[in-house]
Amino acid sequence: MKNILTLPSVNKIQGCIKLPGSKSISNRALLLSSLAQGTTKLINLLNSDDIHHMLNALKLLGIKFTLSCNNKICTIIGNNGIIKPKKQLELYVGNAGTVIRPLTALLSLNDNCDIVLTGEPRMKERPIKDLVDTLRYGGAKIKYLEKKNYPPIYLGGGFTGTKNIQIEGSISSQFLTSLLIICPLIEHNTSITIKNNLVSKPYIDITIKLMAIFGIKVKNNNYKNFIITGKQKYISPGEYIIEGDASSASYFLSAAAIKGGKIKLININKNSIQGDIKYVTILQKMGAIIHYGKNYISCTRNILNAINMDMNDIPDVAMTIAVTGLFANGVTTIKNIYNWRVKETDRLTAMSNELKKTGANVITGRDYIVITPPKNIKKAIIETYNDHRMAMCFSLLSLSNNLVSIINPQCVNKTYPNFFKEFKKICFYN
Repeated sequence: MKNILTLPSVNKIQGCIKLPGSKSISNRALLLSSLAQGTTKLINLLNSDDIHHMLNALKLLGIKFTLSCNNKICTIIGNNGIIKPKKQLELYVGNAGTVIRPLTALLSLNDNCDIVLTGEPRMKERPIKDLVDTLRYGGAKIKYLEKKNYPPIYLGGGFTGTKNIQIEGSISSQFLTSLLIICPLIEHNTSITIKNNLVSKPYIDITIKLMAIFGIKVKNNNYKNFIITGKQKYISPGEYIIEGDASSASYFLSAAAIKGGKIKLININKNSIQGDIKYVTILQKMGAIIHYGKNYISCTRNILNAINMDMNDIPDVAMTIAVTGLFANGVTTIKNIYNWRVKETDRLTAMSNELKKTGANVITGRDYIVITPPKNIKKAIIETYNDHRMAMCFSLLSLSNNLVSIINPQCVNKTYPNFFKEFKKICFYN
């Protein structure tokens, strides 16, 4: 029996939400704190499945930390360099790409290790070949345990690197993030050259900015080449406050734009280091009324118009735009989003299937989606494909004149366990 959550039709959106910490920042900060010299206090850590997978892995790898304040504060004693587990391990990382890819690189730095990285069934369909090939070229001993080019993988250590590294850029920015994090720890300077166009560039910006906070500088030559000095140490900043998750903000901002009232989101501002903060200006371009404060962003309803945009840099919130487009005048076109296909599910196929249930006319290609909204959005039962973002963005259908049912709503635990509770707080019904 499938678990289904039915959201009634919403008459008005109004209220204030304190955003949970950014997932992208949380997992990077945990990893850098573990590698650093000194103790780091991370404030506003996201409390979700993906973060739990990182914490569980770090604990098994011998990193000492304490959690407090409902797991939102984490104090970590840094390892002052490479993490060297003392025994054979199998690390289960669920479907967390921000865990498996950096750990693949980091653990390959060991002279000798005996570690298996594995996850849930969808993780075994998410590519890791390009990262593995690059690490192998630098001496890493890595084996595929089931399907070639995909997890689970066996790590035997051995990566010493080369002065010139190439990495594929068109599949996932997490491959490059993983290399950037480990290169300061090897003996020599490293030049990383990107093959093909680098996707999701703002996530690389997050990585580089966080590395700088921990004392490491990276030279970025127009996202085509990166220079990293070797023999460096990560140094704890002492305390670091993790800003609110800009991807999570997108659902509440769109809700206000569609059917506000006014929504105020606390713990984020226009100076966010997250690329998904661009969502605010896109929504503004569509017609939403936006106001920025010192530590908040607010949004008010207005007539929305469709957009035609390349969203390669912000694929996660592009999903929210796809659903928001059902409430806009005109045809919404989202381009250059092939990376949707290698996420938690094949999001291009999933989006097409579920948007059609609303009565929308949907056309998809290899890397684009075109959405013509229906005159009246139909009542729908939405399949989430165990993808947290499918569940959250399709909650916006409750802003039509029909209820919406979400299958497997608990999949939001991956990044935002309290999402539906928070969404209900801002909903007013007839």
